[in-house]
Amino acid sequence: MTTPLRRLLALGLAGTAALAALTATTPATAAAPGSAPTRARCPQLSKDLPWYGDNRAKLQKMIDERGTCSGSHDGPRPVAAFDWDNTVVKNDISDATLAWMLRHDKLPRPTSWRDTSRWLTPAADRALTRACGTGTPGRPLPTSRNAACADEIMEIRGEARTMSGAAAFAGDWNHRRTVPEYAWVPQLFAGLKPATLTAYAKRARAENLAAPVGAVQTVGTHKLAGYIRYYDQQKDLIRTLKAAGFDVYIVSASSETVAEAWSGGVGVDARHTIGIRNRVRHGRLTTTIAGCGDVKDGEGEVIPYVDGKRCWINQEIYGIKGAEAWRKQDPAHRIALGGGDANTDVTFVDDATGAHLAINRNKDELMCRGYDNADGRWVVNPMFIDPLPRKSGAYPCATKGYTNTDGSHGPVRRPDGTVVADQLDRIHG
Repeated sequence: MTTPLRRLLALGLAGTAALAALTATTPATAAAPGSAPTRARCPQLSKDLPWYGDNRAKLQKMIDERGTCSGSHDGPRPVAAFDWDNTVVKNDISDATLAWMLRHDKLPRPTSWRDTSRWLTPAADRALTRACGTGTPGRPLPTSRNAACADEIMEIRGEARTMSGAAAFAGDWNHRRTVPEYAWVPQLFAGLKPATLTAYAKRARAENLAAPVGAVQTVGTHKLAGYIRYYDQQKDLIRTLKAAGFDVYIVSASSETVAEAWSGGVGVDARHTIGIRNRVRHGRLTTTIAGCGDVKDGEGEVIPYVDGKRCWINQEIYGIKGAEAWRKQDPAHRIALGGGDANTDVTFVDDATGAHLAINRNKDELMCRGYDNADGRWVVNPMFIDPLPRKSGAYPCATKGYTNTDGSHGPVRRPDGTVVADQLDRIHG
């Protein structure tokens, strides 16, 4: 009962009609959980940073509703999870780190190229041996002077083929749990101490942040982006989420050690940074990659990639073990916000219960789900720096927008099994 009401009763003015009138006005001034006055106290996204359309308002609504500032949360803190490359930053930190190491002769020579990946083909083994020569294992490869060696490594990393066009990887793998060329980069770091790799990643970070937007670098004869920028909008979103009581995680298909060298720039610590995790032996990184769920440590059979990102989130954030970590969980054990830019992110972004943030890089399955917007919670935004123009033609959602576990393609389906129709690109630069 309010103080004004007590005063009215004390004055003997609490007739039935007067009391009813006062009671009727109470909801307009009460600060019930989730009401407008309470939500106004929630941390606010900056209005000085441009978002597409009403995307800022959509995200703010989710923060207001799901954040602990709403006063309606008695349980665990809500969780937000973001991919890293081209989601939180422009360009790719794995490419930047590998390029820096190749230009500065910091990549250790493996004992055998075949040891770096279980799927590496004999053709790739021969191409790397021919281009890079032989020498003492563990010693740095002279890639700053040997363009042919640097070229083979960059071509295999980027295109999964040798410079002559031969397939670099072959065999069987689950295409929704791993991709050999992604796992191969952390495996190339085997033999380094984690602190040494961290130092290299930080040197690459400083160089790429200092380079002007649009800069290009050359490695061997390969040209690639020579700059990286944190997206201001994503830094602000992460800041706001944390202030509103969210636990914020990075879930990346980059080396976890490399991702940790970057994630502090948006206020995310190493404990909240998940990436491809090399096992360490005798103080040095190995080619063994940590497993997830019911998949044991191995040679990269599972990494934070497509369904693998769901597994790592379930296991590392929610403590769900074994085969159950691969399954979509109940809403209480799913993230509130998921953000990504590619098909590699689609499973965990789709799992989010509050908002699915999709940065448009014209990736079929992600954009099919984003534009279909089955639950009304998708937030599609162009890239914040140098956004892509409108994609010509429709996304092939109804025929080949989905990647099956064997690498074949089929229709994108909703949870009820219905097929998503082809979608036109509506939100772009």
